[in-house]
Amino acid sequence: MCDLKLNPKNHSFRSYGWVLLFITISLVLISCTPANTQTATPTSSPTPEPRLEGTIVAIGDSLTEGLGVEPELAYPARLARKLQENGYYFEVINAGISGESSSGTLSRIDWILGSLDPDIVILETGPNDGLRGVDPAVTEENLTKIITKLKSENRTVVLAGMQIVLNMGSEYTSAFSEIYPRVADQQGVILIPFFLEGVAAEQHLNQPDGVHPTAEGYEVITETVYPYVVEAIKIWRANHSP
Repeated sequence: MCDLKLNPKNHSFRSYGWVLLFITISLVLISCTPANTQTATPTSSPTPEPRLEGTIVAIGDSLTEGLGVEPELAYPARLARKLQENGYYFEVINAGISGESSSGTLSRIDWILGSLDPDIVILETGPNDGLRGVDPAVTEENLTKIITKLKSENRTVVLAGMQIVLNMGSEYTSAFSEIYPRVADQQGVILIPFFLEGVAAEQHLNQPDGVHPTAEGYEVITETVYPYVVEAIKIWRANHSP
């Protein structure tokens, strides 16, 4: 380092000299300060969303679609949440259409298979047949054809059993209610004995029309459907294990 000689007679130079000396000392002190060796605290990355295991399609009429309630309050959306809360990571697609009969469901089953590609199907159809007085034999034939098609494509099926009101006469009502257990037995599929168990005829769980469930009614339906869907998932897993 060069020596800096100050001329005391030169006040301006002396002032600048002190400033320069102060800067030099500061730089020396800074150079002697240990480097900051702290390591940055690693930030935790967000937990990735679990990968979906498969697809469940809820086929049906207005009872599946959720007529009169918000989509997230209908049973398919509620079912998806309940399944994932319990570790079953399946997408649940609402494929309900208000007013659809079993014939309508049969006519679009190929589209559902091709476009939605379900692994598991919850089949709820037929109530509109009953309300229109369709011959129970026709409803049974349609259900059989639908399920036969689904099984031929290796889809696991849950059939929602239905009943209708007595205004069609006891003979018709009895014949209609017998369709579902018979088809389920013949086709070897899972049967929900009665889709509207605990909801039908319960005024506080139905909308003013007395037919369509309220949001609270769909909560009950979800609890009814859930164990049968879990059973279907276990069967599907067993059939698709490596």
